[in-house]
Amino acid sequence: QNIFFATGSAKLLAKSFNSLKDVAQVMKDNPSYKVDVDGHTDNTGSDELNKKLSDSRAKSVKEYLVGKGVDESRIVATGYGEEKPIADNKTAAGRSKNRRVEMKLRNY
Repeated sequence: QNIFFATGSAKLLAKSFNSLKDVAQVMKDNPSYKVDVDGHTDNTGSDELNKKLSDSRAKSVKEYLVGKGVDESRIVATGYGEEKPIADNKTAAGRSKNRRVEMKLRNY
């Protein structure tokens, strides 16, 4: 909920930077941690476009974290497109929830 992009783009918005800096710091403080960055979209547009956009957004987050000193081998970025919705795509509110990047820390 704290990662924002320009509409239809993988360009991170500045209001995302504080949250991402916090993630980078946690990663640097805990060298055994790894993070999965999963990009998701709503069902607006083609499957192919959504898959590409979600992948690009996940990679943008990875690039940001690498730029803050996190080794890229500790980050897996994957785009799922519209494959894994968490809300109903029939409403604007649901589509908004489905447009997201999730990060999962792991220690294995």
